[in-house]
Amino acid sequence: MTFVVTENCIKCKYTDCVEVCPVDCFHEGPNFLVIDPDECIDCTLCEPECPIEAIKSEDDLTKDEMQYLELNAELSRDWPVINESKDPLPDADEWKDKEGKLDLLER
Repeated sequence: MTFVVTENCIKCKYTDCVEVCPVDCFHEGPNFLVIDPDECIDCTLCEPECPIEAIKSEDDLTKDEMQYLELNAELSRDWPVINESKDPLPDADEWKDKEGKLDLLER
């Protein structure tokens, strides 16, 4: 099992989660964070830290969210590790809880 960053993180990128991760499994892209499933130890520390509930256990993903499991694995191979908190994107509050943001993901 692993934890997965889902659509709600796109265009928000809150980083509260990265500081609590004991194995530095978060990777940062331009407007999204991902979790490396090979590094995640399922400690559950990150999930409650996300202020917009964008992190889920792979066991709790809906059918529509399953695509984020592979997306996290793919992008974590290319994006750099992030382990310190940063400010969210400037308009993060406007984008949280909006649906249909996958097309806005910047690689």
